[in-house]
Amino acid sequence: MNTTTNTWPKLDYHYLKDTLATVHMWTQMIGKVRLKKMPWINHSWQVTLYVSATGLTTGSIPYGGGVFQIDLDFIKHQLHITTSTGENISSALGAETIAAFYNELMANLRLAGVDVEIYAAPNEVDPAIPFAENQTPCTYDGEVMHNLWQALIRIHNVFTEFRAGFLGKCSPVHFFWGAFDLAVTRFSGRPAPKHPGGAPNMPDNVMQEAYSHEVSSCGFWPGSEAFPQPAFYAYCYPTPEDYGKQQVSPPEAFYSQEMGEYFLMYEMVQQAANPEDTLMQFLQTTYNAAATTGNWDRALECDLQGFKS
Repeated sequence: MNTTTNTWPKLDYHYLKDTLATVHMWTQMIGKVRLKKMPWINHSWQVTLYVSATGLTTGSIPYGGGVFQIDLDFIKHQLHITTSTGENISSALGAETIAAFYNELMANLRLAGVDVEIYAAPNEVDPAIPFAENQTPCTYDGEVMHNLWQALIRIHNVFTEFRAGFLGKCSPVHFFWGAFDLAVTRFSGRPAPKHPGGAPNMPDNVMQEAYSHEVSSCGFWPGSEAFPQPAFYAYCYPTPEDYGKQQVSPPEAFYSQEMGEYFLMYEMVQQAANPEDTLMQFLQTTYNAAATTGNWDRALECDLQGFKS
C-alpha cells in the first residue's frame, strides 16, 4: 500500500491496524522512559515523541551528566539507543511478543548505561495489560509503517507552518504515545475550568493539569476499530456553545456533536490537488472557530514570513 498522490501516501486503516497496535505499545514503552527521566513540563510536554528524519525519536533525555535518546527507525527498521558517552545499541524492530520487546528494550538500556524503571503498563488504552505480561504477538510490517511515517512527515511540516502563525504560548508539534496522535496546541493565556478527566487508565490530575488553561488544539490520528479511518481533528477547551456551528473549510470538514470536535478525513487531504493548502484551511478555520467563540485576543496571531529574507 505504498501508493501516493501528490507525494502524500494513501492510508487504509485496515492495512495499518495490526502494525499500529504493535508500534503503539512500543511507543508507550519508549515514551515512559522519557517520562521517567525528564523533569515535568507543563501540559505533559516532557513525555512526547517527535517526528524525525528516520522515524520517531525521544530527542535528548538527561541522564548521569549526559544525554541519551531512543529512535524508532522506519527506514532501516531498527531501534537505536544512543548516548553522549558514545554508546550506540541497535536492534531490529520486531519481537515474538510485546513482552519480549519490552524485556529487550530494558536490557539494551542497561547495556547503554541508562538506569531507569518505568510504570510498565500502557495509558489511555483498555485493557492496560502490563508490558512484561503481554504475550500478544508483535505484528510489524515495515512497508506499512514506513508509509504511515511518510504521512506523518508531511503532516508535521504543515503543522509546523501553522504553529508559526501564533505569538502566544504554543506547544511543539509533538507525538503523544498515549492516544498515538500527532498534535499542536495554541493557548489563549487564560485559565480554564477544572477538566473532568475520564481518559482510560490516565490519572485525572494529569488530564486536569494538561487542560488547566484554555486551548485550541488540532492533530492527526490514524484511526481505531471504533473509528477505522485516519483523520484530522480540532477541538477547544472549554467548548463555547456556538463553537460547533462555525463555518470551517474545506467543505468536507464536519463537526461531531458526540465527540465535540471537528473532523476532516485524511483521504480528503491526500486526494486534494494541494494537500498542504487543504490541511492548512482546516487548521486555520477551526482555530478561528475557537478564537471567535471563545473571545481570544486576536493580537496573538502573527505573520513572520518577512523574517525569512
